[in-house]
Amino acid sequence: MRLSKFLAHAGYCSRRDAEKLIKENKVIINNNICNDFSYQVDCNDKVYVGDTHIKAQSEIELYALNKPKGYITSKKDELNRKTVYDLLPNDKKHLISIGRLDFNTEGLLLFTNNGDYARFYELPKNKISRTYKVKVYGNIQNSDIQKIKEGINIDGVTHKVEEITLTKKLNTNNWFTMKLVEGKNREIRKIFESLDLVVNRIIRTHYGDYSVSNMELGEFKKLVAKKILN
Repeated sequence: MRLSKFLAHAGYCSRRDAEKLIKENKVIINNNICNDFSYQVDCNDKVYVGDTHIKAQSEIELYALNKPKGYITSKKDELNRKTVYDLLPNDKKHLISIGRLDFNTEGLLLFTNNGDYARFYELPKNKISRTYKVKVYGNIQNSDIQKIKEGINIDGVTHKVEEITLTKKLNTNNWFTMKLVEGKNREIRKIFESLDLVVNRIIRTHYGDYSVSNMELGEFKKLVAKKILN
């Protein structure tokens, strides 16, 4: 198996990060630095990154976290904020998050031990939908909803949702259900901010076939991983 793919399949990092490690001479194979991107790892090779022995894994594991607000999706934070890894058991802190949820967004966050599996779910070309419940403050018009459906250009980037439905209309706040197939950074917040509306709450309820329903806030559990990789 090609070296970058081996590192990703072993759950150490994504394939992109694996290529960086190789380029930076941080991968050791059989006591020698290996910076050969084409190197094929076989069953007799001993692969290390620093002091960490990278072992091949066969079973793809998948987990769900019902993320509370106030946690950053990262293993470390320069501002010393709480991270989602603080909510994971000690023996699961090596897992890779599939995409991210921003600091104040709640809901379903998936984790896996396989970098290629994570990448499959993240790539826009695979059109895996994410569904969100969104609470918005302000007087929204039907014309605003139509603009969102048609796509809104913000700083040269077009933001378009797969679906948007007004599910509850209150005096000053409205609840929407939104479905996206590409998770651009802060996309939902940017869309409403461009219409002079304020997003008070975002909850991701679904990612592909997986749901956060019946999970307590902060709960972490194992899922059955769909077989999607060749």
